[in-house]
Formats: sequence, C-alpha cells, structure tokens
Amino acid sequence: MKNQDIATLRVPVALPAGFGAAALGVLSFSFTLPATEFALRGFDPYLIGVGRAGVAALLAVVALRLMRARRPRGRQWASLGVVALGIVFGFPVLSTLALDHGSSSSHAAVVVGLLPVMTAIFAVVRAGERPSALFWAASVAGAAVIVVFTLRNGVGRFSLADALLFGALVTCGLGYAEGGRLAREMPGPQVVSWALVLVAPITVPVTVGLLAATPAHWSGEAVAGLAYVSGVSMFLGFFAWYAGLAKAGVARASQVQLAQPLLTLVWAWLLLGEHAGAGTVVAAAGVLVCVLLAQRARVARTAAPPSSVAAPEALPHGARGEG
Repeated sequence: MKNQDIATLRVPVALPAGFGAAALGVLSFSFTLPATEFALRGFDPYLIGVGRAGVAALLAVVALRLMRARRPRGRQWASLGVVALGIVFGFPVLSTLALDHGSSSSHAAVVVGLLPVMTAIFAVVRAGERPSALFWAASVAGAAVIVVFTLRNGVGRFSLADALLFGALVTCGLGYAEGGRLAREMPGPQVVSWALVLVAPITVPVTVGLLAATPAHWSGEAVAGLAYVSGVSMFLGFFAWYAGLAKAGVARASQVQLAQPLLTLVWAWLLLGEHAGAGTVVAAAGVLVCVLLAQRARVARTAAPPSSVAAPEALPHGARGEG
C-alpha cells in the first residue's frame, strides 16, 4: 500500500518539470517584442529578422561542440528544416516587419496570444496529439478574443502589420510543434542548435551582406536589443521551451504561452513607456482565462502512443553510439 502511495505521489511531481521549463521559455520569449523595438532604433528590420539567426548559428556551433552532439539521422534533418522554417525565418522576420510597419509591442503581444492555438493544431498534425473537445472550445474562445481585439483596434479591418503577425504565428506554431516532437528524440538544446546550423549557409552570409549594405546606428539600446533577440529569443530560450514541450506534451505545454501577452504588456510599459489601453488589458486577461480552461481540459489527453513509438527508435541509436 505504501508503494502504491509513493507511486501515486510521483505523478504530480513529474508535471512541474515540463511546465517549469515551458514557463521559463515563455518568460524569455516575453521580452522579444520590446527587444525587437529597441533593435529597430538602430538596425534594418531584415537585418534583425535574419541577423539574429546568423549570430545564434555561431553560438550553436560552439554549443554543439561542447555538448559533443551526434549528427542528426535521416528524417531528423527534414524535421530540423521544418523547425528552421518556423523559428528561424517565419516568426523572426515577419514579426520584425510587423513592428516596422506600425504595430506596437502591446498590440503585437495580444495577437501573439493566438500562437498556442496554432501550436496545438500542428501538435495534432505533426506530433500525433489528440486534445479533447473542451480543450478546443477554450482555445477557440481565446482565438475569438484575439480576432475581436485585432478588428477593434484596426478600425474594423486587418492591417498589413496584422497580416504579417498572423503569418508569423502560423509558421512559428509549426516550428514549435515540430521542435517539440523532435525533442522527444534528442535534447531540446540540440534541436534548436542543429536547426540554426542547418540554415547557417543562408543566414550567416545574408547577415554579413545586410551589415555591409544597410545603415546602422550602433547605440547601446539597439545593440542590447539585437543581442537579446539573437542570444536569448533565438537560442537559449528554446533550450527550456523545447524541453517543456517534449516532457509535458506539445499542445498542453504550449498553452502556458498564453501568459506571454500579459508579460509582454508589462515589459512594454516598463521599458518602452507604451500605455496599454483598457481594451488591451481586458483582451489579454480574457485570453489568459481561456488558457486556464484549456489547461484543465488537457488532463485527458491521448498523446502517449505517438511519443511511445518515437522514443524506442531514438534510444537504441543513442545507446549504440550510432550517427
């Protein structure tokens, strides 16, 4: 009986590890939009969007050597290409362009509240997860809040900045879900590092070219902003984020990111002096309520079979030292 009690107590202890890692990733990502605003004060938007990956790729090479990481195998390269499409090109470039086309960090932060829904959709398509009906109801309700907020702030229509933000969300959701799935087979730090290295032949030369071709104002705030989005948003933040997605399940852990709009609103107020209106705060709070409901509904998820299939393939290869 005591053994059964001990086994029962282990269940709630295992969950915080995944959610703690996911929450740490969300905290690091919540500074991304304000940091991008700072970077835009001194650098070209395309340089910020692509250059962060070029700088992060150099960090990734060092990290992989320190980790003595084995090279990815077979189809893992294709998965890394999908990850790179979303987190290296899609979100960084499109979100930077959205801010450059007039979107504020506060506005963009609330729109980014749609990202967990996008990630959950791709968790079904790419990671084989099966969220419950209640989960989808809560997620769609959160998405509806975001759409109403966007239309209200856009005078009844979507702006170009909003279109860019939604494109960023779709590609980023794909990159998150694929990276979370792949993190079941290799450590999260290696997922983001190999994705950055895979596209380094594109990002590094483009970064160097943009540095030479575009005007730059090397102010302290611009350099700090670029350093943050390169070293943390594009690299270190994913160490914790992908670990959380792999441990807690992609769809379930992704809902933690619905706290990100509120965090970004706080940083935008403190760092940029942006005054979020009552509508923005209400929208962000409504989205947060929806994620809490979605989180409760996810207890009955049925994602175990896909993950249990992937793990046995990965472990024997690592144990034999292949690759």
